[in-house]
Amino acid sequence: MGRVPVAVVAAGGLIGGYGVARWTGKRPLGGVALAAAGAVAAREWRRRGGNAAAAGLSAAYVAAFAGSHPLAKKVGAWPAVFSVAGGMAAASWAVTRRERTGA
Repeated sequence: MGRVPVAVVAAGGLIGGYGVARWTGKRPLGGVALAAAGAVAAREWRRRGGNAAAAGLSAAYVAAFAGSHPLAKKVGAWPAVFSVAGGMAAASWAVTRRERTGA
Protein backbone atom coordinates (compact mmCIF):
# COMPACT_ATOMS: atom_id res chain seq x y z
CA MET A 1 0.00 0.00 0.00
CA GLY A 2 1.43 3.37 -1.02
CA ARG A 3 1.81 6.40 1.20
CA VAL A 4 -0.52 9.36 0.91
CA PRO A 5 1.39 12.46 -0.29
CA VAL A 6 1.76 15.08 2.41
CA ALA A 7 0.28 17.71 0.07
CA VAL A 8 -2.92 15.64 -0.04
CA VAL A 9 -2.96 15.33 3.76
CA ALA A 10 -2.65 19.11 4.15
CA ALA A 11 -5.32 19.93 1.56
CA GLY A 12 -7.54 17.18 2.91
CA GLY A 13 -7.25 18.59 6.42
CA LEU A 14 -8.55 21.95 5.30
CA ILE A 15 -11.36 20.46 3.21
CA GLY A 16 -12.21 17.76 5.73
CA GLY A 17 -12.15 20.11 8.68
CA TYR A 18 -14.64 22.41 7.01
CA GLY A 19 -16.77 19.51 5.84
CA VAL A 20 -16.94 17.93 9.29
CA ALA A 21 -17.86 21.27 10.88
CA ARG A 22 -20.51 21.99 8.28
CA TRP A 23 -22.12 18.54 8.15
CA THR A 24 -22.14 17.90 11.89
CA GLY A 25 -22.95 21.47 12.90
CA LYS A 26 -20.14 21.24 15.46
CA ARG A 27 -17.28 23.61 14.70
CA PRO A 28 -15.01 22.16 17.40
CA LEU A 29 -15.27 18.73 15.75
CA GLY A 30 -14.15 20.29 12.47
CA GLY A 31 -11.27 21.86 14.37
CA VAL A 32 -10.22 18.44 15.64
CA ALA A 33 -10.13 17.11 12.06
CA LEU A 34 -8.21 20.18 10.89
CA ALA A 35 -5.69 19.91 13.74
CA ALA A 36 -5.21 16.14 13.35
CA ALA A 37 -4.40 16.44 9.66
CA GLY A 38 -2.17 19.43 10.39
CA ALA A 39 -0.22 17.45 12.98
CA VAL A 40 0.29 14.53 10.60
CA ALA A 41 1.37 16.91 7.83
CA ALA A 42 3.74 18.83 10.14
CA ARG A 43 5.45 15.61 11.20
CA GLU A 44 5.99 14.69 7.56
CA TRP A 45 7.11 18.22 6.62
CA ARG A 46 9.71 18.04 9.36
CA ARG A 47 10.90 14.62 8.25
CA ARG A 48 11.19 15.66 4.62
CA GLY A 49 12.28 19.27 4.87
CA GLY A 50 13.56 19.91 8.38
CA ASN A 51 12.42 22.21 11.15
CA ALA A 52 12.33 25.41 9.08
CA ALA A 53 10.17 23.81 6.38
CA ALA A 54 7.81 22.38 8.98
CA ALA A 55 7.48 25.71 10.77
CA GLY A 56 6.88 27.64 7.56
CA LEU A 57 4.35 25.18 6.17
CA SER A 58 2.58 24.92 9.52
CA ALA A 59 2.25 28.70 9.58
CA ALA A 60 0.94 28.59 6.01
CA TYR A 61 -1.60 25.92 7.04
CA VAL A 62 -2.93 28.12 9.84
CA ALA A 63 -2.92 31.15 7.53
CA ALA A 64 -4.84 29.19 4.89
CA PHE A 65 -7.46 28.27 7.46
CA ALA A 66 -7.75 31.85 8.69
CA GLY A 67 -7.67 33.28 5.17
CA SER A 68 -10.50 31.09 4.00
CA HIS A 69 -12.94 32.97 6.23
CA PRO A 70 -12.72 36.43 4.64
CA LEU A 71 -12.36 34.84 1.21
CA ALA A 72 -15.61 32.93 1.78
CA LYS A 73 -17.45 36.23 2.15
CA LYS A 74 -16.40 37.13 -1.39
CA VAL A 75 -16.59 33.82 -3.29
CA GLY A 76 -18.57 31.44 -1.07
CA ALA A 77 -17.54 28.88 1.51
CA TRP A 78 -16.68 25.86 -0.61
CA PRO A 79 -14.84 27.82 -3.32
CA ALA A 80 -12.79 29.52 -0.59
CA VAL A 81 -11.94 26.23 1.11
CA PHE A 82 -10.95 24.59 -2.18
CA SER A 83 -8.85 27.62 -3.12
CA VAL A 84 -6.82 27.69 0.08
CA ALA A 85 -6.52 23.89 0.06
CA GLY A 86 -5.10 24.03 -3.45
CA GLY A 87 -2.64 26.71 -2.45
CA MET A 88 -1.61 24.73 0.59
CA ALA A 89 -1.13 21.58 -1.47
CA ALA A 90 1.03 23.48 -3.96
CA ALA A 91 3.16 25.00 -1.21
CA SER A 92 3.58 21.65 0.50
CA TRP A 93 4.57 19.95 -2.73
CA ALA A 94 7.01 22.71 -3.67
CA VAL A 95 8.83 22.56 -0.33
CA THR A 96 8.85 18.78 0.17
CA ARG A 97 9.03 17.35 -3.34
CA ARG A 98 12.50 16.03 -2.64
CA GLU A 99 13.45 14.33 0.57
CA ARG A 100 16.05 16.14 2.61
CA THR A 101 19.61 14.99 2.15
CA GLY A 102 22.38 15.35 4.64
CA ALA A 103 21.61 16.88 8.05
